[in-house]
Amino acid sequence: MYAAIFIDAIMVKVRDGQVANRPVYAAIGVSLAGDKDILGLWAGTGGEGAKFWMSVLTDIRNRGVTDVFFLVCDGLKRDSRGGRERVVADRGAELHRASDPDTFRLASKRDWDALKRDVKPIYTAPNPTVARAALDELTDQWGAKYAAIVRLWDNAWEEFIPFLDYDVEIRTVICSTNAIESLNARYRRAVRARGHFPTEQAALKCLYLVTRSLDPTGRGRHDGPCGWKPALNAFAITFADRWPAAETY
Repeated sequence: MYAAIFIDAIMVKVRDGQVANRPVYAAIGVSLAGDKDILGLWAGTGGEGAKFWMSVLTDIRNRGVTDVFFLVCDGLKRDSRGGRERVVADRGAELHRASDPDTFRLASKRDWDALKRDVKPIYTAPNPTVARAALDELTDQWGAKYAAIVRLWDNAWEEFIPFLDYDVEIRTVICSTNAIESLNARYRRAVRARGHFPTEQAALKCLYLVTRSLDPTGRGRHDGPCGWKPALNAFAITFADRWPAAETY
């Protein structure tokens, strides 16, 4: 059982007749013990249809995952929402689009710290009214420089509001995508060092070895987040009907 599973992708160059970009998706699960487990790597073909997402989540389920409270993705395109939502509904997980990573991809790196400070009041707000006021402040502060960021939040607002129904401790875990962003940064460094790969298998092998190097035990595990116990209590109350026996975590 996982409190949340984060899915994100990087692009690798593969020579298949000619060099072309291919997406490789990674998944990180946050367990009830607070550990972050790298669950796998999947090579895509450029599309994000329901069939692809069903195969990924079915693979994770077949390997022993019985329940997930949240599935977190960024860069969620509207034309692929139907596929992901159907997959999530079939698995009983709540779909959440992480807007934070998209926010920072649209901004200069030198502004990231300031943006983090100004975005935080939105997803830690006690209700939609306060969150909207925080978004208005973000617009006043950054709208002239980063109009695309403001439009991103406006377009996703109706999808974001249900997120405010959860405790702040749960929201903090869901918004803490640093683990998968950090993993992808390692992957990108390895990919850039090699330019392009002769085959898809060669690319996956490279990323697999990077994954193994992160954890000397070979289990592909990150350390758990700080302050996990308050979040664990919030998850236990919110998902009491699905909570496992204590000995399972």
